[in-house]
Amino acid sequence: MKESAQDTAGDTDQVIASKPLSDPSKERKSRQDSGWLKPPSREEVIAGIVILLLLFGFPWFNLGYRFLSLAITTGFTAIALYGLSLQFGQVGIMSVGHAAMMGIGAYTAAILSVKFGVGFWVALPLSILFSAFAAGLIGLPSLRVGGQHYIIITFCFCALLVIALTNGGSFTGGATGLDVGTIDSILGIDFDKLRNAYYLVITILLVCLLVTYLIVNSPYGRTLRAIRENEQLARAAGINTSLHKIGAFMVSGAFAGLAGILQAYYLRHISPSLYGAFPSLYLALMIMLGGARLLYGPLLGAIIVSFLPEMMNLNPIDSRIAYGIGLVAVILLLPGGVSAGLFNAYRWLLLRIRPSK
Repeated sequence: MKESAQDTAGDTDQVIASKPLSDPSKERKSRQDSGWLKPPSREEVIAGIVILLLLFGFPWFNLGYRFLSLAITTGFTAIALYGLSLQFGQVGIMSVGHAAMMGIGAYTAAILSVKFGVGFWVALPLSILFSAFAAGLIGLPSLRVGGQHYIIITFCFCALLVIALTNGGSFTGGATGLDVGTIDSILGIDFDKLRNAYYLVITILLVCLLVTYLIVNSPYGRTLRAIRENEQLARAAGINTSLHKIGAFMVSGAFAGLAGILQAYYLRHISPSLYGAFPSLYLALMIMLGGARLLYGPLLGAIIVSFLPEMMNLNPIDSRIAYGIGLVAVILLLPGGVSAGLFNAYRWLLLRIRPSK
């Protein structure tokens, strides 16, 4: 018995000794890949630093009141697009009623301001909550229908909201809309100044970009992509697909409500026409042009549609023709959007520049 025990111990020592030592760098990489949050790549970090410098340095180019106003409009439009990117890019469900979610946030803030004297900072969380709740309700039909049927539902909701706001009487201001006050100063910062208003919008945009990154690279984001790729398989794996989809819709609506209140306080006046079917189609166009699955795609889409036509001095008819041609070109040549095309071009250049091993 003693000899057999010694032999077994000797064999075990030989097996342990014969195992190759693992590479510590590979072990760290495996721990990072299996962690809660995927770390950003070097390209994402570089792009983030460049975008951060450009956004915060833009007012110092002194391009004038017009371009700074366009930058603010592009900023809160991009915030709404980041919400739509979570719904379309991660879950795979397109909506052409996203402007209606912005309208709910904007009208919540406007009604609170006009009827109850509530300021911006108090109305901000309430607008986000109301828009998120409405988006969750509109997302319920997606549990039964999908594809073009759900798109039609969101389009109808957008039209119904415009009708309700137009016929809301003095409560919603009717077809003429409601006037909105100014943003209350905080820490001595006067947001009536255009540059301060710009930095407020850009700061909120960067927070939304960070939240989007955290969601996309978290286990929740990976679950959403599993639902997008094969919902039946995800359900068979034990994932509550309905709960995850409604959660994504509510986050998308919260982003839209945030964009809506920023738009309302920037324009100082809102009307139902701002949140109809046509603005919703523009948002869908932006997300398809920029790209819904990459982090900087929504920002790029907002710049392409909101900012570039004004810089090129295109009239509305020419800009719409350019949008149509651009959309067809992107669908045929760049299915992932312009951001995906730029990223693929960057990788191709790296392969050309780096020496082959």
